[in-house]
Amino acid sequence: MKNKAIRWVIFTTAFLVLVTILSSFNVTFKWIFSLVVLGQASLIVSVYLVLRDDYSTTLTFKDGYQDHYLEKDIE
Repeated sequence: MKNKAIRWVIFTTAFLVLVTILSSFNVTFKWIFSLVVLGQASLIVSVYLVLRDDYSTTLTFKDGYQDHYLEKDIE
């Protein structure tokens, strides 16, 4: 897994799920609020890294979707 952007997305998702779990266990508001602010900052960094990722492909719209065959390929 060389892609740094996907690591940030996985980290952000796990972190925000952890915040959700902690909020149900009566953790103090100060900690939950701090973790939510950090989670939102992590989300912004994740979005930035995904949008700025240097990913390229040779596929075009004529190739169709990878999970759905074009009608010409069925024949």
